[in-house]
Amino acid sequence: MENGFRVYNCDPLKEKERQDFTEGGIGYVEMLFRCNYLAVVGGGKNPRYPPNKVMVWDDLKKKHVIELEFSSDVKAVKLRRDRIVVVLENVIKVYTFTQNPQQLHVFETAPNNQGLCVLCPNSNNSLLAFPARKLGHVQIVDLANTEKPPLDIAGHETALSCIALNLQGTKLATTSEKGTLIRVFDTSSGQQLHELRRGANNAHIYCVNFNHDSSLLCVSSDHGTIHIFAVEDEKKNKQSSLASASFLPKYFSSNWSFCRFQIPSASQCICAFGSDPNSVIVICADGSYYKFLFSLKGDCTRDVYAQFLEMTDDKM
Repeated sequence: MENGFRVYNCDPLKEKERQDFTEGGIGYVEMLFRCNYLAVVGGGKNPRYPPNKVMVWDDLKKKHVIELEFSSDVKAVKLRRDRIVVVLENVIKVYTFTQNPQQLHVFETAPNNQGLCVLCPNSNNSLLAFPARKLGHVQIVDLANTEKPPLDIAGHETALSCIALNLQGTKLATTSEKGTLIRVFDTSSGQQLHELRRGANNAHIYCVNFNHDSSLLCVSSDHGTIHIFAVEDEKKNKQSSLASASFLPKYFSSNWSFCRFQIPSASQCICAFGSDPNSVIVICADGSYYKFLFSLKGDCTRDVYAQFLEMTDDKM
């Protein structure tokens, strides 16, 4: 995997496409939904493209069809059918998704080496969320109505580590570099709806995702655990037996995950809900794939394990 990219279906696991380049490696890939366009940025020991360029690859034509160049390295790219969003260290640039992209907007951000940015996938909602200039804050802009003032959400007191929108674009989840709390906000008012506790010790959060109807949330971290929280019905989450004691610190009234499971792999992993209602898919940087089934009572079983990097053409 030094030189190119692969595309997989996650549930069920199946390799759909592979592209190997003889000229060098890819450091970042972003796919437009399930179609033939992918944004790629060069990376690795011998980059295929300069790290300050975004190349939009057409997998049907097997060539890049759009090229965007910047004065600094590209941290991330997000795609919609009508927009290309490019994340740089201190700025986010929005372009039309056309043969000759036109720059529409520029938004200043806090230092954003992680490339944090989320674009609502819903065709009826054009929200874009990213780190605001103030530490720990999130800015939400409506790309369909940029005359409307952006919404500033005070997410955390320390720098952000993860942000996620639900499918409908009505809820925003945030975590900070401390990694102990996940907060959920209403994207129209900025009001905090929920505060969920991952743990007492600091952790680096890799990933946060809502399920399809926004009733559940899954979280992965460098502790090697996946946590599942109830968002709609918080009574399903665990609470301390001392939760009702008002004289105790806020920690004791926290909402803890109703289900958690350990990943044998020690490498970085991301998680999302599967096509089965009570399933979570976990993808790890070492090439391991897991599918877990869980119940709302907190029971959990491992359903599938595979090494996706070792899948060969005859298994496609």
